[in-house]
Amino acid sequence: MESRSTFSAARGTATIFGILAGLGGLTHGIGEVLQGNVKPDGFLINSWTQGPIASNMGGEPGMTLVPNLLVTGILTILVSLAVVVWAAFVRDRNSGRILLLLSVAMLLVGGGFGPPIIGMLAGVAGTGIGVPSTWWHRPGPAKVRRIAARLWPWLFGIAIINGMFLVIGSVILVYFFDLNNPDLFTNSFFFSVISLSLTVWLGRAYDLQEVQQPDWKANAMSKRQLAPGP
Repeated sequence: MESRSTFSAARGTATIFGILAGLGGLTHGIGEVLQGNVKPDGFLINSWTQGPIASNMGGEPGMTLVPNLLVTGILTILVSLAVVVWAAFVRDRNSGRILLLLSVAMLLVGGGFGPPIIGMLAGVAGTGIGVPSTWWHRPGPAKVRRIAARLWPWLFGIAIINGMFLVIGSVILVYFFDLNNPDLFTNSFFFSVISLSLTVWLGRAYDLQEVQQPDWKANAMSKRQLAPGP
C-alpha cells in the first residue's frame, strides 16, 4: 500500500540519487568522447586521459563492452541522460526496477563504477515505493522502527550533501581550484555507498511510519468518540 503522505522516502531517494548517478555518468561519457575514435586496451578504461580530471582524480576509471571509445562515450551519454530523465519521473516499484536496469547498462557501456553503483542503490530504493518492508512490519522492532524513521531525514540530508560533493563539487574543485586529492574523492565514494545503503534501509521504516501514523490517529479519534461521556 502506498504512503498517504505527499512525500515518500523511497521515491525521494530514487529520484535524487538517480539524477546524481546520471550526471556522474555524463562526466564519464564526455571524457570518452574526447578520446576519439580509438580502441581501448581492454575492458577496463580511464574515462579521461587528459586534463584536471585525469591528473587530479585518477582519470575516472570504468569498464566497457564496446571496443571503441567514441561509441562508448556516445552510449554512456545517452544511457546517462536516460537515467536522469527516468529518475526524475520514477513513481512506483516497476519504475525503480527500470532505473536499476538502466544503471547496470550505464556500468557496462562506460559510465564508470561510482555513478552506476549509486544508480543501482537508487533503483533498489525505487523498488520499495508503495511496498512496506516485511522486516519493519514485525512486532518486535516497533521501537527500533520509530527511531529509524526519526534518523532517516538526517541521514538522507548527509547523503545528499556527500553525493553532490562527489558528483558536482569534485569537478568544480579540480577545474577551478586545481585540487589534487584522489583519496578524498575515493573516500567520498565509499561513504556515499554506506550512507546511501543506510538511507535506503531506514527509508523503508520512514515510509511505513508515515503510512501507519494516520491509522493511529484515526483509531485514537474513534476511541475518543466511542468513549462514554462524563
